[in-house]
Amino acid sequence: MRGVGRAYGAVSIVNAISTGYGAALGIKLRTEAVVELVPEEGFSLTINGEPGDPSLAVEVVKTIAKHFGLEVSGCRVSTTSNIPMAVGLKSSSSAAVAIASAFVNAFQERLEAEVLLSLVAEASVRSGTSITGAMDDAAACMLGGIVATDNLKRRILMREKAAGELMTVIHVPPGKIFTRDFPRRRLDPVKELVATAFSMVLRGEYWKAMTLNGLLHSAALGLPTDPALEALRAGALAAGLSGTGPAVAAVCTEEHVDLVEESFQRFEGKVIKCPVNTGSEEDP
Repeated sequence: MRGVGRAYGAVSIVNAISTGYGAALGIKLRTEAVVELVPEEGFSLTINGEPGDPSLAVEVVKTIAKHFGLEVSGCRVSTTSNIPMAVGLKSSSSAAVAIASAFVNAFQERLEAEVLLSLVAEASVRSGTSITGAMDDAAACMLGGIVATDNLKRRILMREKAAGELMTVIHVPPGKIFTRDFPRRRLDPVKELVATAFSMVLRGEYWKAMTLNGLLHSAALGLPTDPALEALRAGALAAGLSGTGPAVAAVCTEEHVDLVEESFQRFEGKVIKCPVNTGSEEDP
C-alpha cells in the first residue's frame, strides 16, 4: 500500500514554548511525503534522497495507525522538501503533517483537520521533536493562513486567511538549533511578555505580535536583533526570530520585498523570498 501527502512551511508569530499558546503564519515552502507499507519489519526514512533519523516518522505512523486500530510492522517513508532544517521554519512540523496525510491516504481514510493535527502533536512530543507538540506550527503548515492554538489542550483558537499580496523574506544565518536540545528555562524572564504578544494575536494585531515575539526571543536567547530591526527600517510589516531560530522572518508587501532582501543581505547567510500561504481554498 502506498500513499502521498503534502504540507507547507510556516514562520512563527508567537512561539509557544514558554506559555503553551502559539501562533504561526503559513508560507509556500513545501514538503512532499510518500508512505509505503511493506511486509518486512522495520521503518526507514529518506529525506531528499538521503537516509534520515526516522524517529518522528515512526511516531507519526504509529500514532495514526493506533487511532484507526491498525497494525503496522514495516514502513518506508520518503520526503522531499525545500524547507531548511533546524533553523525555525517548521521543517519537522511540515514533514509530520505530510507523512500523516500520506499514511491516511494509503488507507483511503479521512480525518478532520483538528484530529489529524492533534495526533501529529502527540507524535511530535513522543519523538522528542517538539516540547509543546507544536500544533500552531503544524496547523499553519497544513491549513495556511494565520493560526493561533492552545498547544497543551490541542485546540485551534483562531484561524484567519492572510492577505494574498503578502510576501515573506527570510534571513537564514549559518548554524542550526534543534528543539530537542533547547534550554526552555532561558525563556522564563520573557514569559509574561510572550503571553501579551499572544493576546495581541487574538485581537488581530498579528504583525505587532510577531515583531514583539521575535525581539523577546532573540534577547532571551542571545541572538542578534539587528536583522529584524533592519528589515523593519526597510518597510517590513513585521520581522523577528522564527521558532528558536536562527532564521529571522519578515512579512512585507510586494513593493518592499527588494528593500527587505537588501537589508538582510548585509548579514552573513542566505535569503529566501517566499509568498505567504494565504489559507484560501484557491491557494495551491
